Amino acid sequence: MLHSLRFSLFMASKHRIAGTNIQSSPKRARTMATSSTAIEPALKEAFSRHTQCLNDLNDKRERVVKASRDVTMNSKKVIFQVHRMSKYNKVEILEKAEKDLAAVTDQYMSRLVKELQGTDFWKLRRAYSPGIQEYVEAATFYGFCKSGTLLKLDEINKTLLPLSDPSLDPLQINILDYILGVADLTGELMRLAIGRISDGELEFAEKICRFARDIYRELTLVVPHMDDSSDMKTKMDVMLQSVMKIENACFGVHVRGSEYIPLLGSNDPSSFLVGVPDIEL
Repeated sequence: MLHSLRFSLFMASKHRIAGTNIQSSPKRARTMATSSTAIEPALKEAFSRHTQCLNDLNDKRERVVKASRDVTMNSKKVIFQVHRMSKYNKVEILEKAEKDLAAVTDQYMSRLVKELQGTDFWKLRRAYSPGIQEYVEAATFYGFCKSGTLLKLDEINKTLLPLSDPSLDPLQINILDYILGVADLTGELMRLAIGRISDGELEFAEKICRFARDIYRELTLVVPHMDDSSDMKTKMDVMLQSVMKIENACFGVHVRGSEYIPLLGSNDPSSFLVGVPDIEL
């Protein structure tokens, strides 16, 4: 009898709990639907803002990439112009290269500056870095052929300041892109040295060799401490090959000129080594 009474009470309480759950569940559903309806316009507005922001960033990136390509293409023309230099037309060629470099700065770098001034440069660095590196390579290559020294980063950035709006943060070439551009410079120095040797300008070729060695030696001290050095490690391997080619070319001319005819200092008019003294490397 007692067991039957307990069982009846248990079943009655179970039905009451089940009924309570059935009645309360629609209220919770209605409450959730009401809150989601209130939040939905705010979410749409937030997503619309973010969508517009991403679209604007993508459009800017496309314009920056196009400007960077123009800088790259026209900087290469400056480098090609400098390679036309010889001991007979050096002044003329360098004057033409100086005008071409100024045109790259005024016409193409100015577009890049206008797109990036007043913004977070690092956000779009991958888009414009190739053009900046090529520009640095052209500027430093011309600077070496003119003065025999390496153009400094501050000197390059100084030429970009007049292109910027004084009320905004100006675009300044960062140290990483400058170092990457200088690393590419050794490849052009190698081509220049081979050309000078073929024209008989052995002293100039030796000067190029010492300059390329100094760049490689100094950068070997810097690269291990660079955070983003994956590109730089590859460039260091190429740089070493360029330096070795310059050294081998200078050494080969020195050895052949000392052991074989035509000798260094020979009176043979067919030799481009006529009147050139022995060289110590």
